[in-house]
Amino acid sequence: MALLTFAVFVAGMATLGIELTASRLLGNVFGTSNIVWANIIGLILVYLTAGYFLGGRLADRSPTPRSFYRLLAWASFTAGLVPIVARPVLMRAATAVERLDAALMVGSFLSVLILFSVPVTLLGCVSPFAIRLTIRDTTEAGRVSGRLYAISTLGSIIGTFLPILWLIPAIGTARTFIAFSLGLMAVALVGLARSDGRRAARFLWMPIALIVLAWLVLRGPIKPTSGILEERESAYNYIQVLEREGVRYLLLNEGQGVHSVYAPGMEATFGTWDYFLAAPFFNPSPVELGQVTRLGLVGLAGGTIARQYTTVFGPIPIDGWEIDPQIIEIGRTYFGMDLPNLTAIAQDGRWGLAHSRNEYSVIGVDAYRLPYIPWHLTTREFFVEVREHLAQDGVLAINVGRTPSDRRLIEALGGTLASVFPTIYVVDVPDTFNSILYATVQATRQENLVANLIALQGGEAPKLLLDVLERTIVNLRPPPESGIVFTDDWAPIEGLTNSIAIRFLFEGDLAILR
Repeated sequence: MALLTFAVFVAGMATLGIELTASRLLGNVFGTSNIVWANIIGLILVYLTAGYFLGGRLADRSPTPRSFYRLLAWASFTAGLVPIVARPVLMRAATAVERLDAALMVGSFLSVLILFSVPVTLLGCVSPFAIRLTIRDTTEAGRVSGRLYAISTLGSIIGTFLPILWLIPAIGTARTFIAFSLGLMAVALVGLARSDGRRAARFLWMPIALIVLAWLVLRGPIKPTSGILEERESAYNYIQVLEREGVRYLLLNEGQGVHSVYAPGMEATFGTWDYFLAAPFFNPSPVELGQVTRLGLVGLAGGTIARQYTTVFGPIPIDGWEIDPQIIEIGRTYFGMDLPNLTAIAQDGRWGLAHSRNEYSVIGVDAYRLPYIPWHLTTREFFVEVREHLAQDGVLAINVGRTPSDRRLIEALGGTLASVFPTIYVVDVPDTFNSILYATVQATRQENLVANLIALQGGEAPKLLLDVLERTIVNLRPPPESGIVFTDDWAPIEGLTNSIAIRFLFEGDLAILR
């Protein structure tokens, strides 16, 4: 009976472990938006529901330990097959994501989710089957069922934390599946040996086959991309570093967004990062370079913005918050993020900024990308915290995604910013689908940018800064007019970004993924 109880515990741990690991298996290719999460959780619950129903029927039909452990063996084996069978499907899906082939992306996504139907359904059979085997006296049915469900739930709690905090960063997503599978299989084989020793030997092929298949199929990179220098899985992200034509790129998860770029001697990127340099110059002219005394960055990534600020303004103190410590390590290894004036802090940006004792000339937020926008970085309360940490002539700059036909996110954020700051500006970054929103602590005018450019042209300002200011002036757009104000109590950012994503899928607006 002790082994049966332990089997319930391990099955509960494997069930939640597989669910959490499934999100990473799919997230490496399709991202980790709440749409992906909703599909995973919803279908897992459907499979478990079917398992609960089927498990009760099977237990009544064949209430023997041998049948129970055979079911457990097949559940573990099919769970281990998921990453092996999914690997070629996900490789095709990765290519589809790169080419923006929506039909193949959706088909691959659903195909992989269907692979979970057999193991999760079989795992759902475990608890009702175990209850049937354990009950000897109907007067104890409530106590027995409550104890087994509590043990299963305890296993599920461990299965929630184990893959995210330890297994995936240590051995990777696919091997985490194999680890859960082999652990559950070991319990099943011991149970079979005790209940039917002669027939138990017939199942010894399962771990051998699983190990051989995993060795043959799961070797090599998760996504074989040209120019790959490094790939790893952290507790937060699937991380890739690519190098093409001498330039390094930092990609996360499905790899559609470039989070940092680097090449020795590179100054201008002609991407979104450059435009953060323009932030101080919305203040009245003349703004001297020495007036910019400290920079705060929420979303440090590989340190592209920090390097550019150091190039233009000198070794000013820079505080950069990045929630994923693995990304900080990647930045130091591959992106030259070894600036002595940069303090890289592995914390959530809002929490870190709220607890900072420093005052900043500029605070940059580069943590948004459709559809991954942390809602707590979009609210009025967050922007109040930002303003409290800005100097009297301080400026906030935010990188915001959009599509050519859908600027609702910019409008909503503009309305929220306008509830805290007196003046808002919008610059569309050319040849991208991003805009930079600027918010100034003091009331300012658009003409200040031109006046500052003229004043700087007569001095020794770096060419990079002059070029960025010229591009900023050319690409200024009218400020958004919106009455929307996101708050900590009401910030429907997921609904907004999901509707933009759905419009992309149905209208073919490929811009959202650029």
